[in-house]
Amino acid sequence: MKEISCKLLVIGAGPGGYVCAIRAGQLGVDTVIVEFGKPGGTCLNVGCVPSKALIHAAEEFGKIAHMARGKDPLGIKVGAPTLDLTKTIAWKDGIVSRLNSGVVGLLKKAKVKTVQGWATFRDGKTVEVETETGTQLIHAETVVIATGSAPVELPFLPFGGPVISSTEALALSEVPEKLAVVGGGYIGLELGMAFAKMGAKITVIEALPRVLTQYDAELTRPVLKRLGELGVEVMLGVKAKGLSTKGDALLVETADGKNAKIAADRILVTVGRKPLTEGWGLEQIDLDMAGKFIRIDDQCRTSMRGIFAIGDVTGEPMLAHRAMAQGEMVAEIVAGHKRSWDKRAIPAICFTDPELVTAGLSPEEAKALAGEIKIGQFPFAANGRAMTKQGEDGFVRVVARADNHLVLGIQAVGHGVSELSAAFGLALEMGARLEDIAGTIHAHPTQGEGFQEAALKALGHALHV
Repeated sequence: MKEISCKLLVIGAGPGGYVCAIRAGQLGVDTVIVEFGKPGGTCLNVGCVPSKALIHAAEEFGKIAHMARGKDPLGIKVGAPTLDLTKTIAWKDGIVSRLNSGVVGLLKKAKVKTVQGWATFRDGKTVEVETETGTQLIHAETVVIATGSAPVELPFLPFGGPVISSTEALALSEVPEKLAVVGGGYIGLELGMAFAKMGAKITVIEALPRVLTQYDAELTRPVLKRLGELGVEVMLGVKAKGLSTKGDALLVETADGKNAKIAADRILVTVGRKPLTEGWGLEQIDLDMAGKFIRIDDQCRTSMRGIFAIGDVTGEPMLAHRAMAQGEMVAEIVAGHKRSWDKRAIPAICFTDPELVTAGLSPEEAKALAGEIKIGQFPFAANGRAMTKQGEDGFVRVVARADNHLVLGIQAVGHGVSELSAAFGLALEMGARLEDIAGTIHAHPTQGEGFQEAALKALGHALHV
């Protein structure tokens, strides 16, 4: 059995893990990273990046199909388009492959040793890795757990055959004629809307009274309107029960308690993600848990000395950029720097059509925390750039304290608003007040002007609405 020793061992090469390893290597820390699959984790390989590639392809196809129907106001006329999904998936895979290679190169540049295989704890300082060439033992002064998460599987709808997770949805060779989506959260609606644009008949099944429950009703209204335009059927208060005997339909219980069948070639289950806390020897070490997640403090330390945990395995929000920020911080702590987790806001984006962005507190949360608040909201229907992009649906909303105008939260819904997330996060992180945003000159014509106008509206003197 081969044995190696290092100062820092990172288990998992997802966004949190590889960033942690790269930063530690840059700081001169002797670092080893262990990964069973490809570097980049869920986000790069079967999540954030490939899904956005598919969403972009669907958007482009949808635009051309709309033009072909003779309904485009721009005067563009084209023939009916066709889609070779196999080629689309190959293009998506090419992007993923290039980014995989980039991560590998960055790890090498930082002098990080990569071990390919499955890691299992022997104790708090020793990990056993099953590799293609045999078992390798790694002794480390410090260990970072960055094992990530996986799709939740329903016991009555196990993955396999026509029942797929988001991973399989991103690798289909042809567009399903009928796709049932179980779960009306951001993953289900992102992929459901994409396949609707590619020509699939989509039915969304949600057990709760509305979809996208993590966002307020006003913010999601433009998305619901677009779902209707795409012909997506949304069934609320409906519970999935299982697969039909022939495997060609989803069995459900409707809101009035009746049983029904929804014909479907594929059933996409998107009911959340679960932390990967099993299979790597958790029983061999003594870690406090916070429900199903690993409990951490403001430095991502676990209850066991010398062991940190970052990313999805530590709880919500389960976002790649949160994991990256935690990984960078932990690397600097291991290198002897003084750091702690003190983020005012972690922006979250839903890549539906139109897109949703939230950062900081919602109006309800802000009111509960600060009491009296000011809200400024500016519609994209009054924004020149949004109009030239045919993206008038949506708005930017700023939430601030009424007494000192400190900005507590920012939300937006609209075409391409994901690119405003950096400005929203920066404003909150820097402790901006309404006057700071209103007094910053925003370039014209851009959708970013909506941010400035929302702050002006909250101050009582919006200029363009």
